[in-house]
Amino acid sequence: MKIGIVLYPTFGGSGVVATELGKALAQKGHEIHFITYSQPVRLGSFRENIYYHEVAISDYPLFEYQPYETILASKMVDVVKYEKLDILHVHYAIPHASAAYMAKQILASQGIKIPFVTTLHGTDITLVGKDPSFEPVITFCINESDAVTAVSESLKKDTYTHFNTTREIQVIPNFIDSKEELPLKSLEKRRRYALDHERILCHISNFRKVKRVEDVLRIFAKVVEKIPAKMIFAGDGPERNNLERLCRDLNLCQRVIFVGKVSDTTHVLEMSDLFILPSDTESFGLAALEALAVGVPVISSNTGGIPEVNVHGETGFLSAVGDVVDMSNNVLELLQNEAKFQQFRINSLRRAKKFSLEKILPLYENLYLELIG
Repeated sequence: MKIGIVLYPTFGGSGVVATELGKALAQKGHEIHFITYSQPVRLGSFRENIYYHEVAISDYPLFEYQPYETILASKMVDVVKYEKLDILHVHYAIPHASAAYMAKQILASQGIKIPFVTTLHGTDITLVGKDPSFEPVITFCINESDAVTAVSESLKKDTYTHFNTTREIQVIPNFIDSKEELPLKSLEKRRRYALDHERILCHISNFRKVKRVEDVLRIFAKVVEKIPAKMIFAGDGPERNNLERLCRDLNLCQRVIFVGKVSDTTHVLEMSDLFILPSDTESFGLAALEALAVGVPVISSNTGGIPEVNVHGETGFLSAVGDVVDMSNNVLELLQNEAKFQQFRINSLRRAKKFSLEKILPLYENLYLELIG
């Protein structure tokens, strides 16, 4: 198949999943065409069966804000027409699904039929979609998509709750390339950040308010009152300045490391003992799954799709949003009981295998074939 994938090329979960999906499909022999405004951060160097089409945004003085949606639709028409694509797969509702609909209508007027799949990832529904100025467009685009998928049952439920959609939504969860066995902790890597007797906690995100990164630091502050530990933050975003100020206020700067944006977070996770995810909401929790895939238990909130990934009392613990005390107690319960901690590591890896690429990829392939007919 020749598949066009439209995505945001950034560090966010939707961009990561869309890029990894394209790479996996290309490895199976499908021809993949990424269509976006810059090269996806997880795409890397040249790969067989993968092509990248940049959406060039011209600087017209007439426009205060450049009409990206229109330019994107034009680019999609061009790529479908001249690369002879079989199907389009757009990740994130706005503006990708609306641009795909426009492209589909333009191509239909030229006698070219192209189905498109819309995958809902989260904030396009739970945040942007609740804005009244976007709701009619998102509802229309969901209903006009040839197929719609959501990354969790929670997101599917939210979509039906907030939008008057008649389109069936198929849940295809995010996936991971999990390890076959628990990776050995590299003492050399760990010693760059912590002493041998210290535990390492980590958090990886885009540092938006919804991630509640200050809660991560408050949890850590309670943990280091009981045991020696270090905290690694990977990522960056609007809340970083506030986080650094709180770090100084809590006198924790000697124990906290900010490594910034990291294209491959596996190295951070593999040397960590626990992953902390206290978000206000997560439609899936890809970062949590990435932690489980290398045998790192997760201490998280119990919101959105996280409970579909992190199993309470098995791969980690769930707490109410904002319950810093309970989360810190859960961290200590695991790190002060070595036998329990090691069992949770085994459970985490086992859980991640349920979301393996080998299990999820055929679901997308079957969906494409069904639509192509």
